[in-house]
Amino acid sequence: MDSMTVDFWQLAQAQTQPETLISTMSLFQAIVLGIVQGLTEFLPISSTAHVKVVPVMLGWGDPGVAFTAVIQLGSIAAILWYFWDDLVQVSVNMWRAGRKADFDHPDFRLGLGILLGTVPIVFFGLLIKVLIPDFDNSPLRNSTTIAAVSIVMALLLAGAEMVGARQRGFEKLGMKDGILMGLAEALALIPGVSRSGSTLTAGLFMGLERSTAARFSFLLGVPAITLAGLVELKGLLDTGLDAIAWIPLIGGLVGAVVSSYLAIFWLIRFLKQHSTWVFVWYRLAFGAVILLAIATGRMENL
Repeated sequence: MDSMTVDFWQLAQAQTQPETLISTMSLFQAIVLGIVQGLTEFLPISSTAHVKVVPVMLGWGDPGVAFTAVIQLGSIAAILWYFWDDLVQVSVNMWRAGRKADFDHPDFRLGLGILLGTVPIVFFGLLIKVLIPDFDNSPLRNSTTIAAVSIVMALLLAGAEMVGARQRGFEKLGMKDGILMGLAEALALIPGVSRSGSTLTAGLFMGLERSTAARFSFLLGVPAITLAGLVELKGLLDTGLDAIAWIPLIGGLVGAVVSSYLAIFWLIRFLKQHSTWVFVWYRLAFGAVILLAIATGRMENL
């Protein structure tokens, strides 16, 4: 589990630009963006890229970091809804194993892997906040960069699909897998990479089954997506309740919850019987269309 995308560079922007939530956004626009965000958060195609590019292509403008980060709370709600039993099992067993010093327990190693795997994206996110405080307006977030990154990640996913052994199931996951996938997740600080895409690609290179890589990606995303969304929500609340467009925001959240749950449900089942090539071709086409639109003047390089 593109990726959730915020692709997580929102963490670096926390509380720096809460005013980017567009107060004039209509309920319809917010719901559409919520659906787009929810569907693309868990598919390996980058939610940040789509939530930025889709409204620009429709003439709505860039919704901004704050709106994107907060509606990701809808995605985290969908993860908790879908994986609640798994999360409770891992948490309870990890606690019990820790008390008994049974550090070889599968759930202890898995839980610790998830926690340690969250460290890279938090560390590099905070580093970006310090070194590039205006990252939201940097060239790394423009449409050309997003298109180029989308194409590069498509090629990496294609490579993982071709060389990955796909022999390890969920029961064989451990701490090392969490750390390695966490490092891959940190790449999603670059808009267009896709958190889901980078972690799924890493999982395939690590020899995981496709559905196992996707499932682990989703669980690994729980701490990072939650932290990014809650910090950005706090930034919005600090601006004052009257400055927040609550109705569109709630509409976007609802759209994100429903579409995120459907995306999770579909992707895990899809990857049990199919390869990731459909996402490779989609990302290549997506990047090419953006570059063509910019080159022909049909789209601004925002």
